Amino acid sequence: MASESTAESTTSITEHLQELVLTSSDVGDFLHELARVSARSLSVEGDEVLCGITLLRHRKAATVASSSEQAQAMDEIQYSYGDGPCMTASREQLTIHVQDLETDQRWPHYFQTVLEQGVRSILAVPFRLEGDTRAALNLYSHRPGRFEGKVLKLAEDFVSQTSMALRLAVRFAHHSEAAANLKATLESRTAIDVAVGIIMAQNRCSQAEAFELLKAASSARNVKLHGVATSIVDSLGHGHVRTHFEA
Repeated sequence: MASESTAESTTSITEHLQELVLTSSDVGDFLHELARVSARSLSVEGDEVLCGITLLRHRKAATVASSSEQAQAMDEIQYSYGDGPCMTASREQLTIHVQDLETDQRWPHYFQTVLEQGVRSILAVPFRLEGDTRAALNLYSHRPGRFEGKVLKLAEDFVSQTSMALRLAVRFAHHSEAAANLKATLESRTAIDVAVGIIMAQNRCSQAEAFELLKAASSARNVKLHGVATSIVDSLGHGHVRTHFEA
């Protein structure tokens, strides 16, 4: 992006990231690759750009990916002050451009600390995501005016085109999390159902009565229902029960 001769096209980058969504083991892998691609696309020899990705949830910010440890540190410094370019960009869905930290007065305490790390210019561009999720791409440079003109426009175009890939990654992560939670729930339920069956056989009672006995034992022992059920099943000495999922 730094110049037409050295920049990767936004189209090829977007295609790479969309393919990465399908091949990454989790959303974290995707985001780290996104940060690395962003930094690499903007950097030229002898003029490295740092990149972090801020995720804002429940008014709390966290860097979920970065191109380097230094990029991560720049984001973390900002969080310690409670506000700054990337947090504002995420929260207000606005591009925040800091041309020169030595003359910009918006976040003086944060800027002073980051200046001591050699950073002179910052660009924070928000991703267009779904629901309440807010995120921004944070770019740092050691020279002032690094993200002006064509570079700023290219960065905004890049984020706009990669927002779709990020939305897909977040959506896949939500589906994977939901599937994992469902599996855990079903596995927990299996142990409870088997324990109820054992109680029914041992006490010659109904299913409802057996379940009430299980709940009473859980309350008396101050142990979760699943824990009591597992101990009843294990007491038979035939090993743990397993939930079978059809492919």
